[in-house]
Amino acid sequence: MTTPALDLMASLRSGNSTSPRLTWYGPDAERVELSGRVLDNWVAKTSNLLQDELDATPGMRLRLELPAHWKAMVWALASWQLGLETVLEEGPADFLVTADPESVDGRYDAVIAVALPALAMRWPGELPAGCIDYAAEVRSHGDVFMAHADADPAVSALVDREGRGHLHRDLLDGFAVGHDEGVRLHIPAGTGLEAALANALGAWKQGGSVVLTHPDVELTDKLLAAERIHGN
Repeated sequence: MTTPALDLMASLRSGNSTSPRLTWYGPDAERVELSGRVLDNWVAKTSNLLQDELDATPGMRLRLELPAHWKAMVWALASWQLGLETVLEEGPADFLVTADPESVDGRYDAVIAVALPALAMRWPGELPAGCIDYAAEVRSHGDVFMAHADADPAVSALVDREGRGHLHRDLLDGFAVGHDEGVRLHIPAGTGLEAALANALGAWKQGGSVVLTHPDVELTDKLLAAERIHGN
């Protein structure tokens, strides 16, 4: 049984898979560009970490406590590919993915610490006992994801910040924002992760790509022209 998330990942790794699909501009002149194939590899590795190391199964809940960032998008896609429910508001969950492991409040089967700098090979400094270092662990996992159990399209894929649920089967037709075919979409990270995910899904559904910019990044004419972004 397939879900829109599985279909989306298949489309990202097929066709023109070497074209940019996710470009990130961060602080300190940080720029990360992921082709469809590379994005799929990151998502597969993350899904495999969840499934093989943390025993995640469809229907479990993953709380995503990250800002709008390219790694947050990878985690959301991995969660949906595996058939998990991604939680963006506070509440109970089986797994917590966070960029601030020192402030964890609550009990989880696993807490995964995500270092946001692109070149981070491990968490900078000491982690609280029991936390998993995403940067150090993810690279050892396979580039291809094979699900151990089918995801159910009729169960919740996302609980948004208003507490509303969105089913897996509705991710691309209900939660995603509609965009033109082949769009090169600018997404300001300052609008938040929920808006970033909804817009990115809508762009990818139409075979497009996204440019996600940190709030500290100045949108110069040079940047807009280099990334072929229009309408900003």
